[in-house]
Amino acid sequence: MTTLVATTPVTYPSGDGRPLAETFLHVYAILTTLEVLRQYLEGSQATVLANQFLYYAPGVRTSRVAPDVMVIFGVAPGPRDSYKTWEEGQVPAIIFEITSESTRSKDQDDKLRLYEFLGVQEYWLFDPKGEWIQDKLRGYRLQVIEQGDGPVNHYQLIEENISERLQLRLQVEGELIGFYRLDNSQKLLIPSELAAELRATAAQLEQSEQRAQAAEQRAQAAEAVVQQEQQARQQAEQRAAELAERLRELGIDPDTP
Repeated sequence: MTTLVATTPVTYPSGDGRPLAETFLHVYAILTTLEVLRQYLEGSQATVLANQFLYYAPGVRTSRVAPDVMVIFGVAPGPRDSYKTWEEGQVPAIIFEITSESTRSKDQDDKLRLYEFLGVQEYWLFDPKGEWIQDKLRGYRLQVIEQGDGPVNHYQLIEENISERLQLRLQVEGELIGFYRLDNSQKLLIPSELAAELRATAAQLEQSEQRAQAAEQRAQAAEAVVQQEQQARQQAEQRAAELAERLRELGIDPDTP
């Protein structure tokens, strides 16, 4: 006789009720990084997620981590409630952790080793307050080292602050990371900079429209003056013709000096 054993499907929560970050500066850095990279990768086969669970072991709901920002290539764009590597078929290519003194040990040790093991190509630590990273920004690039028992993933420091995978140069700008394209050095604008540029562009368009209207008004005024001069000339010519005709009626040739 076969005994049927009921199995309960594993659920993977999308949240744990904990806050997004410990300070406003950390929240702002996370959200700004998310939005800048999301706009940069718009239209490509990639997604950017922030502070969402990354599950990396099927059937084990505790095998999870919540990176501050992660970029995954080779997947459908758009948001997810959580990210499961075995369903998507890809691990994140780049992870950013917005770090602080209180998360230093976890970010520098536990998460680094986990991301190294999972094969995350680039791992970036950004310390907006400069609490433990002197230059605020530190990046690691994954290297595969051949050993006797097979290849091993190992992180090496990125000296030039360049993301090869994103083709961007990273630069500390106050409490935020600035991103610059490698092909043309153009900065990826943050939302407030985009809004300022939009306002400036709108003001330029308005000024151009005002100048065009003023030029049109000047042209219309000049045309009116020309028309008035033409009318005056026509009236003078008509008056001269009338006088000449009157002189002829009096027997005087107006053409004789």
